[in-house]
Amino acid sequence: MAHPSDPNCIFCKIIAGKIPCYKIHEDENVVAFLDIGPLTRGHALVIPKGHYANLLEAPPEVVGKVAAEIPAIARAVLAAVGARAFNLLANSGAEAQQSVEHLHFHILPRLSGGSFTIPWLPGKLEAGEGAALAETVRKNLHA
Repeated sequence: MAHPSDPNCIFCKIIAGKIPCYKIHEDENVVAFLDIGPLTRGHALVIPKGHYANLLEAPPEVVGKVAAEIPAIARAVLAAVGARAFNLLANSGAEAQQSVEHLHFHILPRLSGGSFTIPWLPGKLEAGEGAALAETVRKNLHA
């Protein structure tokens, strides 16, 4: 099966074997490899072989194939680094800090006492705002 590709995309070049990587998984639809700029030990990327800029542009069946591989890959990464927990992250768009425009999921193993943190500064959702926002989202869900 031919997958869409972008000759200027670094991940497409990795898939094509033009750029080396520390590959940990490959099948007909998905590739996973260690991030060369890891945020935590064992930081891995899971990507579709087809080029889709982000989660919003990928067909549901592609997202499903990638998602189906994540649990096994995450278990293997966690076992390799001795971790029991991980964050799964998909940045979608420049404002969300996506730096490579090829859909990818980060597996970030987490060890107790690790120095990597994700700032979590919750705000407050007021009842009136929550009801209005939920209604707007519902209207846009299948628009």
